[in-house]
Amino acid sequence: MDFQQIRYFAEVAKQQSFSKAAQLLHSSQPSLSKAIKSLEDELGVVLFNRTTRHLQLTDDGEVVLKYATATLAMSRDLQLLLNEGKELKRGKLSLGLPPVIGVSFFPKMIADFRGEYPGVQIRLVEEGGKIVEQLVKEAKLDLGVVVLPVDEQEFEVFPLAKRQLSLVVNLNHPLAGEKVIQLSQLRNESFILFKEGFSLYDRVREACIQEGFEPTIAYESSQWDFIGEMVGAGLGIAFLPDTVSSKLDSKSVTTIPLTIPAIRWDLAAIWSKHHYLSHAARGWIQFMKEWD
Repeated sequence: MDFQQIRYFAEVAKQQSFSKAAQLLHSSQPSLSKAIKSLEDELGVVLFNRTTRHLQLTDDGEVVLKYATATLAMSRDLQLLLNEGKELKRGKLSLGLPPVIGVSFFPKMIADFRGEYPGVQIRLVEEGGKIVEQLVKEAKLDLGVVVLPVDEQEFEVFPLAKRQLSLVVNLNHPLAGEKVIQLSQLRNESFILFKEGFSLYDRVREACIQEGFEPTIAYESSQWDFIGEMVGAGLGIAFLPDTVSSKLDSKSVTTIPLTIPAIRWDLAAIWSKHHYLSHAARGWIQFMKEWD
């Protein structure tokens, strides 16, 4: 039994005529009769009483028509849903954002996307950049936003912003008031970093090692505002993006915008080269590329 046979049978039953049904289906009457006879042979029943003046369904035909009608209705519903997905009238999108990135760049973009495509449900997952990268790789997230670099054999990459990290110190720190410092000057400082698993943890640690010292890590946190408060309490120094450090309490901390060498903080959206992308995910990518 195939879908065309079901459609032909339902139309013949509706029109009570092979000739009328053939005309509406843009098919020849012999082809239509052959399809119905094939369906009857496959089911082992007679669907139409052909001996009366008007074509009539048999008892078995009535049963088959009930299921044929339901099948055709489900097919129409399926096509409608598929079209709605293509047009982003519905759908689901999972997006991974490290907390420091989400607060800086994405609330407005998400709001604008939802305004244009209110039927798409967005699930946000806040994790460190390395974890986001792994979740995208495992197809547990559609897309993620991370700090570059990433493996470009594994991911498609769309650059979002080029930044560098700023040094945040307590207002009473000896370096407070400086505009630029050598990274090597921080050799004896206590560092407050994002937790291991966050890209910024690796970025700061690797930069210090390249300058000849292993940073002393006093505390770790997943929350940028808590890191700022700990710096304000005199518990150590921190490196944060300028978009975040500008939100900290200026009565307790100050920012030194430049270090030599600079610690890069280049952001990109990533998605797997090897996994299927939903209509919603593809729509988000296009929207993100055009967003201003």
